Amino acid sequence: MLLQREYRTRCGVIHYWISKKNDSAVTLVFLPGLTADHHLFDKQMAYFEGKYSVFVWDAPGHASSWPFEFTFDLFDKAKWLDEILTAEEMENPVIIGQSMGGYVGQAYTQLFPEKLKGFVSIDSAPLQRKYVTAAEIWLLKRMEPVYRYYPWKWLLQSGTKGIAVSTYGRKLMYDTMKGYEGQKERYAKLAGHGFRILAEAMEKDLPYRIFCPALLVCGEKDHAGSCIRYNKTWHKNTGIRLEWIRNAGHNSNTDAPEAVNGLIEELVIRCEAGITPEEKEEC
Repeated sequence: MLLQREYRTRCGVIHYWISKKNDSAVTLVFLPGLTADHHLFDKQMAYFEGKYSVFVWDAPGHASSWPFEFTFDLFDKAKWLDEILTAEEMENPVIIGQSMGGYVGQAYTQLFPEKLKGFVSIDSAPLQRKYVTAAEIWLLKRMEPVYRYYPWKWLLQSGTKGIAVSTYGRKLMYDTMKGYEGQKERYAKLAGHGFRILAEAMEKDLPYRIFCPALLVCGEKDHAGSCIRYNKTWHKNTGIRLEWIRNAGHNSNTDAPEAVNGLIEELVIRCEAGITPEEKEEC
């Protein structure tokens, strides 16, 4: 059974959900993308709960983790995540991050390389500066007025049909976005802030190396930004395994949950194999 918890920060209260399994060697940490909430991983939580210790949150400023001051950066999110996991005694995290969640995972491995036991990027992209152009960074830092400009009806359509291709995936994002109905200014600020702190993290030009077992997952029909191009280059430069998900868009874990769950489980088994008996006992 999932338990809802709260964690207070200087900017606001983060709401998260956990389920602990005493003999779990790892903790599966599910991090939703920008403007999505914890329901993005409902299919994954239902599949993995009882098999492993699991965690998912409403990211700072999102859904129930509101009100929240937008005075934090990507590294604050990674630090708060680590503080929550430490407080809950949920060790050996395997981060499964979708889109923005994947960037948080890379910030986490930059700060806590010895803690991260596994990493799965779902329709995300590399955080290193070399992958993006100056023009792309310039645009990322100026997205809030773009979101303010477009009518809510257009945002609602692009945020559902442009993100997922399945009926389930589109309805999930539609229901999530309806929660912001009448709050377009908040939605624009949330999206704009997310893209800005992403650009700022890229500008730091840090290594963001991934030393643990890792997997890149991307929908074949992911047309959000240049995700497909980024993943091809990420795979080519690092050798990290890349799996294309058929009949899936940017939220491939909602469009093809069975396929994605199977790939996650394969990676988790590899992570478990790399944990010493002493570490497993400490969990």
